[in-house]
Amino acid sequence: MLAELAGGHADRTWDKRMREIVRPDLLILDDFAMRQLTAPQADDLYELVSERQGRSLIITSNRAPSDWYPLFPNPVVAESLLDRLIDASHQVIMNGPSYRPNKRPKSTADKPPVN
Repeated sequence: MLAELAGGHADRTWDKRMREIVRPDLLILDDFAMRQLTAPQADDLYELVSERQGRSLIITSNRAPSDWYPLFPNPVVAESLLDRLIDASHQVIMNGPSYRPNKRPKSTADKPPVN
């Protein structure tokens, strides 16, 4: 999504692209806060969240919300954006083992020898 918006800055279609992303009744941001944001990415994310104020947004993350702040280059943008996200949210914390190892294909080393 952030790459899509970055492309809009490059070809001057940012407003159109933002309207498309904002439009759905429900927006899901999966794997949020996986890595540090650039200043333009943080600004785009701020605009997106501001435009969607009061509309459904689901965010999944492997990090606690308190760990999101350092990922933003501008602490003022981080505070404003995360304040909007966290204060108006319902948080569901899921602890336990990852399901992903169970989805990996078994290697030949894991299979018993054939007689």
